[in-house]
Amino acid sequence: MANQKPSYDPDWAEKHEDLIYTPEKAVKEIRAGQRIFVGTGCAQPKTLVRALAARALELTDNEIVHMLALGDAPYAREELATSFRVNSFFIADNVRDLIGEGLGDYTPIFLSDIPRLFKSGQLPLDVALIQVTPPDDRGYCSFGVSVDIVKTAAENASLVIAQINPQMPRTLGDSLIDVNDIDLLVPADEPIFEFEPEAPTETTRQIGEYVAALVEDGSTLELGIGSIPHAVLENLADKRDLGIHTEMFTDGIIDMVEKGVITGKRKSMDKGKIVASFCLGTRRLYDYVDNNPLFSFKPTEYVNDPFIISQQHNMVAINVALEIDLTGQVCADSLGSRFFSGIGGQVDFNRGAARAHGGKAIIAMPSTAKGGTISRIKVCLTPGAGVVTTRGDVHYVVTEYGVAYLHGKSVQDRALALISIAHPDFREELLKEALELKYVRPDMASVEKRLAVGPQALKSTFVLDDGTQVNFRPIHPTDEPRMKDLFYALSQETLYYRFMRDIKRVPSKEILDFVFVDHRDDVALVGCVPEAHGEEIVAIGRYYLDPTTNRAEVAFTVRDEWQQKGIGSFLLKKLMTIAKRNGISGFTAEVLKNNRVMQAVFHRSHCKVHSRVVEGVYHFDLEFK
Repeated sequence: MANQKPSYDPDWAEKHEDLIYTPEKAVKEIRAGQRIFVGTGCAQPKTLVRALAARALELTDNEIVHMLALGDAPYAREELATSFRVNSFFIADNVRDLIGEGLGDYTPIFLSDIPRLFKSGQLPLDVALIQVTPPDDRGYCSFGVSVDIVKTAAENASLVIAQINPQMPRTLGDSLIDVNDIDLLVPADEPIFEFEPEAPTETTRQIGEYVAALVEDGSTLELGIGSIPHAVLENLADKRDLGIHTEMFTDGIIDMVEKGVITGKRKSMDKGKIVASFCLGTRRLYDYVDNNPLFSFKPTEYVNDPFIISQQHNMVAINVALEIDLTGQVCADSLGSRFFSGIGGQVDFNRGAARAHGGKAIIAMPSTAKGGTISRIKVCLTPGAGVVTTRGDVHYVVTEYGVAYLHGKSVQDRALALISIAHPDFREELLKEALELKYVRPDMASVEKRLAVGPQALKSTFVLDDGTQVNFRPIHPTDEPRMKDLFYALSQETLYYRFMRDIKRVPSKEILDFVFVDHRDDVALVGCVPEAHGEEIVAIGRYYLDPTTNRAEVAFTVRDEWQQKGIGSFLLKKLMTIAKRNGISGFTAEVLKNNRVMQAVFHRSHCKVHSRVVEGVYHFDLEFK
């Protein structure tokens, strides 16, 4: 999409000749002991930063404040530590070693709170080094690809030095500054920094698929940086009318706009606009946002305000983490005691989305790190690791092995849900440690080999004749309470037909055997309907493979008021499809002679059916065609 190039005032330089400085002369105005703000990310004023670093021997005790520094950071060197001390709100790789050695600082803070530091005078700024477009015919420069905290910094710094760069795209929104509010103008025509997004891997593509499944048509998204957000975008092609309200975005957004996936038509606020505070990308992205009214760049105090975010219906916040413990504490800014990145906007968007009508707060991460040698899901966080999202704030957690929903769940349910989406190599040890800490009750020791989440592909829906929709999915380790509710809601007749004996209480072990399956030899599907408290299980169908015969025993339970509505036949058909895919040759089943309804289900199965009666029990043998 080609945009009309912005019209700059061709006479701007002549009109403001008294404010035009060379880079070297401009930074001469900076004195020792001052706090200097440097513009964010791809909008870093490289010419000014190089000129500042060249003065290192003339300066001492200067503090460099920034949010995210990309590319070269020539002031962040050990030999310059007495001249410049870095204070970063988010740690990028170009300052990580310096901060790790104690020669720089990290200030952990919610991104939405940073502007208040500048405005209140708690962190007064002496100098702001920024990069903007040339002024237009009204005398306004655009902050371009980074409005974020740069706008507030420029409004509150005692001295504002701006690199005027015609290669900076002119972004729209609350993204302008009057040229008369800039103290020194430094013309410097150079390419702005380009950022290539990390390509998705097989693991992050699977995570992206799971996350995308949580996104409904008409949702508004926050997407961060990295391989996982990129993979999420790749899996949104079949969605409609998505909106964007995000801290930042990259090139991946362009294809979704051009495919009509992102329209913003159903946003509750800023309808039809892609709202962000900054972007990181290539020249393709910069040309795309240039003077493009679809994009509305706004300051951090608006974009990251949890109250603003919460007013966006169906807001979906997608953030990444480094590790999580079994109670739900999320670490996203440190590797143990070593600071790695920052709090950023995770908490702002997580809380905002959680409070939005129909909102979803999602934490996504690979299940392992260091080449699969360590689990990111841990019984306890690594010593020294900081909690960014608390166990009270966490909602959805996604790995390549599935989705765990933690909010409002007990510690036991959280532990089991997280273990089930951990890497299989670590599940047994995680369960053992959870048992030792009494996070889960002792009888859970029997399920250690069966802690898994069923494949996403097994989800389906069935619409009854009266229009009611029943959702079918693989059973989940946290379904134990729902399964108890199902069995205790059954009539004595239905219980007798299912267990072939009179029972008043379903033993805990039998419940566990229903809930914990390996989704290979044992497969269980549950039919659910939505309720105010979440969802209610109204049916379960399951098969158990006998490897000696390559046939599986199949059984069903349907809540009384949902019987004779076609649910049993639907479950049998779905289980047959799964079994055939797994190379199983047929089903066996045992049905009481009086249970004519279930007998009819098997006779209508479109299989080659053999049956015999032994002591009042039909023994069915279903051979797949």
